[in-house]
Amino acid sequence: MRILAIETSCDDTGAAVVLNGRKILSNIVSSQVSVHQRYGGVVPELASRRHIESIVPIVTEALERAKVTLRDIDGIAVTQGPGLVGSLLVGLSFAKSLSFVTGLPFVGINHIEAHLSAIFLEERSPKFPFIGLVVSGGHTSLFRVDGFGKFKRLGQTRDDAAGEAYDKVAKLLGLGYPGGPIIDELSRTGNPEAIRFPRPSLGKNSFDFSFSGLKTAVVNYVKAHPEPATGYPEDLIRDIVSSFQEAVVEVLVRKTLQAAQHEKLKRVVLSGGVAANSRLRQKMEEEAAEQRLKVFIPSPSLCSDNAAMVAVAGYEYLKQGIRSPLSLNAFSNLPL
Repeated sequence: MRILAIETSCDDTGAAVVLNGRKILSNIVSSQVSVHQRYGGVVPELASRRHIESIVPIVTEALERAKVTLRDIDGIAVTQGPGLVGSLLVGLSFAKSLSFVTGLPFVGINHIEAHLSAIFLEERSPKFPFIGLVVSGGHTSLFRVDGFGKFKRLGQTRDDAAGEAYDKVAKLLGLGYPGGPIIDELSRTGNPEAIRFPRPSLGKNSFDFSFSGLKTAVVNYVKAHPEPATGYPEDLIRDIVSSFQEAVVEVLVRKTLQAAQHEKLKRVVLSGGVAANSRLRQKMEEEAAEQRLKVFIPSPSLCSDNAAMVAVAGYEYLKQGIRSPLSLNAFSNLPL
């Protein structure tokens, strides 16, 4: 079964063709980083307009790269939410139009479920059940995953998502956007123990996250050390971001492994854009190994928003005969 998938939840326009929910025939992503960099974050109206401009050529390229036409496609999967509602509507409207014109079945997919499904595009993938951590610019959540469509949310962020905190700290220090990759790179040569930033726990038995206080701690540190006329020394910048990153990573890893212990599971899946972070991947694998847990992390290109991960979940639902009506709407907040 060949699935054409479309992803427009935020600022990347994605289209992919995936065979039987496992083999990527094409996976095209058009980034909008250059559009939003000057603003230090995503501007929803600009994102929606760029999706409108990009979606036809991106879908066309995905079909061409896969060496198929719409006649070879068996179904359509599209992100329904959560995300920026204007962006979501572009992809959803396009998918519904294709379905109406071609008669192909289509299904709306939860963006968070798509991130958790990305691992099944790798040769090494887990069996159910497992603990799934979704960590990105808009989401930081922990789930027990017993199968496709079978989720138990164990914890979520109460304020800033981890990726959002990265972007805000990068903006504070004038490092640019997006903040995650920049901080990850600078942290490689910084001292993660230079500054002891807080590690919010929210209680011994809580699997929820909170990064707003950590972000504020960085703000207060910067205020207490005013920037000299010549600018901050590069070594200080590296130490600040390395110490900040270490605090974020410690909280993410600790709570994820605690959740695995609580649910008595031996498999952990790390997903979402922040899952591409080198320190998070390293620390998760090291500490999980000490507890004899198996960790599964998608390739960095499959961690960020892409349509191939949408196709995985879409295939599983379409295979079961699950369809979405043409009246399906987009939702900025869509719980999993």
